[in-house]
Amino acid sequence: MRKIYSAALCIVLACTTAGAQEVMRLSLADCMDYAMKHNNSVKNAGIDVQIQDAQNKQTLSASRPHINGRGELDYMYIPQKSFMDASTFNPSIPAGTIAPVTFSLPYAGSVGATASQLVFDGAVFIALKARKSVMELARNNEKATTETIRYNVFKAYNSLIIAYRQFEIVKNSLGFARSLERDLEITRKNGFAEKIDVERTSVQVNNLATDSIRIANLLNVSEDVLKYQIGLKMDVQIQLTDTALEQHKADAISLLSEEKSYERIPEYNIAATALKLNEYNLKRYKYSALPTVNVFWAYGTNYGSDKFEHIFDKLYKYELSSAFGLQINLPIYNGGLRTQQLRESQLNIAKSNNNISFIKESIDFQVALSRTTLRNALLQVQSQKRNMELANDVLDLAQKKFKAGVGSNLEITQAQTDQLRAQNGYFSALLDVTNAEADLRKALGLLK
Repeated sequence: MRKIYSAALCIVLACTTAGAQEVMRLSLADCMDYAMKHNNSVKNAGIDVQIQDAQNKQTLSASRPHINGRGELDYMYIPQKSFMDASTFNPSIPAGTIAPVTFSLPYAGSVGATASQLVFDGAVFIALKARKSVMELARNNEKATTETIRYNVFKAYNSLIIAYRQFEIVKNSLGFARSLERDLEITRKNGFAEKIDVERTSVQVNNLATDSIRIANLLNVSEDVLKYQIGLKMDVQIQLTDTALEQHKADAISLLSEEKSYERIPEYNIAATALKLNEYNLKRYKYSALPTVNVFWAYGTNYGSDKFEHIFDKLYKYELSSAFGLQINLPIYNGGLRTQQLRESQLNIAKSNNNISFIKESIDFQVALSRTTLRNALLQVQSQKRNMELANDVLDLAQKKFKAGVGSNLEITQAQTDQLRAQNGYFSALLDVTNAEADLRKALGLLK
């Protein structure tokens, strides 16, 4: 039993003191703000928004002028020959005599530039119009991620507060039981108490010591969960400042009258934006039947020589060339691909509409369920609070009777057990209220 006492004392000291290490004081709002800056999921969601912005700018670049430079140096160690009637150059040669003739020189160099501008392309036109919706989708995904993290932080923070309260209750009960055990031992030695009374109290002390170890371990786990959710290093000591859980009852009651709004829910906005993008996709395939139009301008110079060095020292001999024009591409038949693309887009639109209807129904269900759960939790916490007050009165009365010599330690032991059960029931009910509040806030889109 002494080993259990020692272990419980070590855990109490570890959990109630931070040693020489600096303690980080955190309110619920502090945890939310810290998570928005350090949680990896939130950081990646922000990066996804930046990636989408870069992709939008890539789409914009397709509508801007493109300029390309070109330089080329060729060495034809076996120049290509052309075949001609040799009598064309020498009448003495019989007509029809075919001879190979080399027209190209071994070395050739050219330098030039080409500029082009897209005038019209249906796919690019629709992509430019869809940029705003695509960015909206990325931001809604970011909001959904941050809301999930806020929801997790809200529950982890309040769960840790409950763990602190439960640990404090067990610690106080353990101190009281040890004090009673010492008093009974003295009374037994004086012949006014029986050994069974001392042993009964020792059993309770042993159980409370074991419970303190269990709750202390749970406390450490709960702290690690909160640190993980906000992106804090595990070796940092923390102290929570928003410990007034009773305030959640007032907040929860006011939350019950909050009106529902689909537009506050990130998942609904994601589905609505996905519908817009599918509609843009349908337009894109419709516009793909239209011709694409480009204008271009090319400018360059070239020269040939039979020696390599002449390619560079006779630049003034390079001959200029330039051209500009209009290019029109008209799709005529692609094997029915466009027809099936249109059909697929229409089906995706129908699917998006179904998703929106499903999400609305899910929101309605979650709001109704969360409100009912919260109402029940509020009723339960009132009942448990009354039980705790009654258990405190019973224990106080049992102590007074014992001191007056008209009561037994068994009454005190039983009253203390009932008090501990009532206190744990009350704080468990408070935790149910905070969890139900978090669920309703998430269902209403109020976890900002």
